Amino acid sequence: MAFIRKKQQEQRLQLYSKERFSLLLLNLEEYYFEQHTANHIQHKGSQNERKIRGSLKICSKSVIFEPDAISQPIIKIPLRDCIKIGKHGENGANRHFAMAKSGGISLIFSQVYFIKEHNIVAPYKIERGKMEYVFELDVSGKVEDVVETLLQLHRASCLDKLGDQTAMITAILQSRLARTSFDKNRFQSVSEKLHMECKAEMVTPLVTNPGHVCITDTNLYFQPLNGYPKPVVQITLQDVRRIYKRRHGLMPLGLEVFCTEDDLCSDIYLKFYEPQDRDDIYFYIATYLEHHVAERTAESYTLQWQRGHLSNRQYLLHLNNLADRSCNDLSQYPVFPWIISDYCSSELDLSNPGTFRDLSKPVGALNKERLERLLTRYQEMPEPKFMYGSHYSSPGYVLFYLVRIAPEYMLCLQNGRFDNADRMFNSIAETWKNCLDGATDFKELIPEFYGDDVSFLVNSLKLDLGKRQGGQMVDDVELPPWARSPEDFLQKSKDALESTYVSEHLHEWIDLVFGYKQKGSDAVGAHNVFHPLTYEGGVDLNSIEDPNEKVAMLTQILEFGQTPKQLFVTPHPRRITSKFRSLSQTSSYNASTADSPVSPGEESFEDLTEESKTLAWNNITKLQLHEQHKIHKEAVTGIAVSCNGSSVFTTSQDSTLKMFSKESKMLQRSISFSNMALSSCLLLPGDATVISSSWDNNVYFYSIAFGRCQDTLMGHDDAVSKICWHDDRLYSASWDSTVKVWSGVPAEMTGTKRHQFDVLAELEHDVSVDTISLNAASTLLVSGTKEGTVTIWDLTTATILHQIPCHSGTVCDTAFSPDSRHVLSTGEDGCLNVIDVQTGMLISSMASDEPQRCFIWDGNSVLSGSQSGELLVWDLLGGKISERIQGHTGAVTCIWMNEQCSSIITGGEDRQIMFWKLQY
Repeated sequence: MAFIRKKQQEQRLQLYSKERFSLLLLNLEEYYFEQHTANHIQHKGSQNERKIRGSLKICSKSVIFEPDAISQPIIKIPLRDCIKIGKHGENGANRHFAMAKSGGISLIFSQVYFIKEHNIVAPYKIERGKMEYVFELDVSGKVEDVVETLLQLHRASCLDKLGDQTAMITAILQSRLARTSFDKNRFQSVSEKLHMECKAEMVTPLVTNPGHVCITDTNLYFQPLNGYPKPVVQITLQDVRRIYKRRHGLMPLGLEVFCTEDDLCSDIYLKFYEPQDRDDIYFYIATYLEHHVAERTAESYTLQWQRGHLSNRQYLLHLNNLADRSCNDLSQYPVFPWIISDYCSSELDLSNPGTFRDLSKPVGALNKERLERLLTRYQEMPEPKFMYGSHYSSPGYVLFYLVRIAPEYMLCLQNGRFDNADRMFNSIAETWKNCLDGATDFKELIPEFYGDDVSFLVNSLKLDLGKRQGGQMVDDVELPPWARSPEDFLQKSKDALESTYVSEHLHEWIDLVFGYKQKGSDAVGAHNVFHPLTYEGGVDLNSIEDPNEKVAMLTQILEFGQTPKQLFVTPHPRRITSKFRSLSQTSSYNASTADSPVSPGEESFEDLTEESKTLAWNNITKLQLHEQHKIHKEAVTGIAVSCNGSSVFTTSQDSTLKMFSKESKMLQRSISFSNMALSSCLLLPGDATVISSSWDNNVYFYSIAFGRCQDTLMGHDDAVSKICWHDDRLYSASWDSTVKVWSGVPAEMTGTKRHQFDVLAELEHDVSVDTISLNAASTLLVSGTKEGTVTIWDLTTATILHQIPCHSGTVCDTAFSPDSRHVLSTGEDGCLNVIDVQTGMLISSMASDEPQRCFIWDGNSVLSGSQSGELLVWDLLGGKISERIQGHTGAVTCIWMNEQCSSIITGGEDRQIMFWKLQY
């Protein structure tokens, strides 16, 4: 998984440098400046004098000597513990600065650490007491400069206040960076053009490495100031797939670059010193990527996840990525939920809801008794209040889980020590129990629990992690009875994450961690309130003038952990599972019915129909023009086709309804109801009556058999813009700002008797309504207005479910997906917007450079008619336009598709109707 991949990358770099040394040997917030080949002189001047060959590392808070022989330990001397620093063998006040032939540097100190003796990762050994070490540099001429640097750093380390220490070390670092620049000889090609150069730090877990960033027309480079772990890191812009701005240390200074589509592990994470430098680099790379890679949003991934194109695990990885979670930043490491609550049974039953954790509650609220105690304390607490004294994700928790594969990270975080053996990650069941019952333990899981690599569960490095109170050594993680092996544990955990139960409830956990229950009154109601410092914007570091207070605050925040960036401010949509697919067949929006039994014959016919539709939509880009006919004098506004496909009815702004024979390719009838434009038409079942809406405020019923207008509904005070019909009910939209539902509209209107039309409901809007559409069961209606608002109505109660102002101009067309889970709308602003019906969330928005006047879609792909006359095929899940098909010479104004999805008819402002066929 993420951390394991990152560690493998670092090990490859380690092989490159052939060193045991690692930046993890430094203290937190410490920098590695330079190295010198040297000898450590033991027992100087005695008969037992001995030279140990190695490398002397000068760091901002310590001196580290790495012997070449791996049997010898690495030596780390903290500068704050140094008593004297100077040239060996010189006396007097000027001993630090006198010239000498000897290349010896003397350090007299009170404490030293011994690390990785025989290259074994273990807690650091500490030796205390006054002692002197002498290091002899190969290049004796550098001794004076090194001593001067050490004295300067020593002064910084000995300052009383941490803020003053940090300020002095930062000044030293910036001075070094200012005296150097990127080595242009490192360019991959002499023809590369330099675009920008600036100072930055490369971020890896727990450490940062300062240097210079350089971007050219083809590459992004980072050159470490210290040349570690290699002289330059180079990324080809052509390989970049994703780039994200990051918060680092609560500041907008981070930038993370990925050369893969789905991996959580990036290729480089950079922290800049100035937000403008970060933004300039981001803009340059993003501009380059515009021509190569589609930008992704949380909403676009939501649509893919809902429709089953992303697994639960993949979706959570994407959300973590978008919420600033990175495997390079342990204070913002990706967070995954506890899923399973049964760690005692011998068999894991994923069909039993009791097997699973309640995903609607944070870990701290899962135990009712503990929650009551926490709420009592919360009520008595002064502002700012919080329910939980620790977070669900922090560097300590991440390394708690990963200590077996990342022991050096744990030693770095805990000053050279492992945690107490009884507090280690010893057992899955024990850890879960502590999360349920512990007074201060509310941690969630990490992605590794749902990955493929079992190494974090197994002590394959044979680490000595200590002995527990019962006498047993800490070794492999104890697994629950239902897991036969670590591999089996991970596989069953993955199965649980992808189970039906979790798919039906995962949106509840997303609401807590990434969504609307993360902050505010909704968080309070969900018992999901953490310390204010953990939230984005919880503290403004720039407003803190005292450097000591600022450093202390930042240290506290980074160690405590951070809440992810909020991605959603409305309830998150649920996933579409088999349990909810019958929504479009139900009689009411809120109803839920069991799957209706059907005969094998019916089922196979239905499957065959669905298969043919899927095949057609998969080949929608292969649409070919079959024939075209100019039958109107103005723009075509509506198309209706008889069941057998032989007769095509069209309306137009020329005020006529026309009947065209597809077989004879002849115009058979032309009917005019008034001198005003007709706006739409539809055929009633049985193909006996055509209904047309008109700008003269009326709806006309035309009998095909009798060849005359059978009835007129004078139902509005302004133009009727669109009509729909279902089960003897007519739905009419108008520029008078209403949508009306009419009863008493039979499928066949025979005879000369006038019908009584009764208004069942009047759906009022603020402005004129330009389009409406029904879902398959006619329980929901969606309307689009002149001012760009899309409204979803529950027809069973005639109430608004959701009102979404999602277009900047008139809404041209709207339609439900076949399963009624989503609404698609197009507008004059050129946008295609997908809205989740259950929550009203805008989950996808794609833009074109012109209005899309009409469309048809299957829930995944869209065929739209554009203002220019082109037909555009959109891949909603891929976030791109798949095909542009030349069509009309003016705007495409209406579109019709048959039930089998094999035949399409379009009408346009060029007065033509065009017949299209799928060729596959």
